[in-house]
Amino acid sequence: MTMKLLVKMMLNGLVLIPFLYLTTNATIFQIVMSSLGLSLLAFFVGDQWILQETNNTMATVADAGLVGLYLWALSVMLNWGLSAGELIVGVLLLGVVEYFYHRMLHRWDEKGPVY
Repeated sequence: MTMKLLVKMMLNGLVLIPFLYLTTNATIFQIVMSSLGLSLLAFFVGDQWILQETNNTMATVADAGLVGLYLWALSVMLNWGLSAGELIVGVLLLGVVEYFYHRMLHRWDEKGPVY
């Protein structure tokens, strides 16, 4: 589980950190903490619960919804200035990452991790 979570944090961070840096007025600390928080939340809700009970499509849609709500809430609370269009782009980008991450998890569970 630890390696799966670390991979998720890395993949989400590779997309979310530059995205938030370019589209918001958030500080680097806020961006990094937001990325880590989203990764943890999405891992336990999306990957450990929804993906286990349903399929990749449902888990990806749930993760995308979670990303949208999470980023919208942070943008409002922290006054980041994230527009609706930018939010949609972020949701789509992370949705694609989540889809392929879930596929990787499926192969990983079948064959074991590849180092």
